[in-house]
Amino acid sequence: MMTSLDGRIILSRWGHAPNTQEYETTAATFEADAWLCGRVTMEKDFTEGLEPDLQPVTAPLDRTDFVAEHSADSFVVAVDAHGKLGWESADIDGEHIISVLSEQVSDEYLAYLRRVGVSYVFGGAKELDFKQVLTKLGELFSIQTILLEGGGHLNGSLLKAGLIDELSVLHYPVVDGAASSPTLFEQGDQPGPPRQFTLQHVEQRPEGILWLRYAAAKG
Repeated sequence: MMTSLDGRIILSRWGHAPNTQEYETTAATFEADAWLCGRVTMEKDFTEGLEPDLQPVTAPLDRTDFVAEHSADSFVVAVDAHGKLGWESADIDGEHIISVLSEQVSDEYLAYLRRVGVSYVFGGAKELDFKQVLTKLGELFSIQTILLEGGGHLNGSLLKAGLIDELSVLHYPVVDGAASSPTLFEQGDQPGPPRQFTLQHVEQRPEGILWLRYAAAKG
């Protein structure tokens, strides 16, 4: 993630746009099998608000995971519990899209994903169980390393579930200051226990960016 000095993550508020190439260069060092974002981040930065083209279905669809035909060896994981994202194709820059859904999603939306060629996995009846989701991604797609790239509520959910092994933060030299701007981790009114991390690496990058890399403390 890239954050302001006060831990906020809405880059568009910071005036002069940060150098996103530093973000991409840093992300590439992890050689991850997939990257994962929440619906709001995906809609804002990738689908640009595209509405799904829903069409009537003649029979209900089972709530079973679906692996679409693909030849990709890297993946985009979109957390979209209620089935709101629209897709122009089944990949982003050659990386196959996997949608994470709840069982509350409509039959029409499942049929739409199948028609576009987007894979999907179910994470729970109503609430998403991210441990189960990560297990399925490993079993169905051989994904072992995932870059978690926000937003703050999604980051907070995986942190609360104890599913973050490492934290990589690019600190941009600006103070945001807006209480309405989400922070790196958001957990609402029922936060989990504090999570301890151990500093592993510090590196100064161009434009005053500081790269901090932490490992999750054991136990």
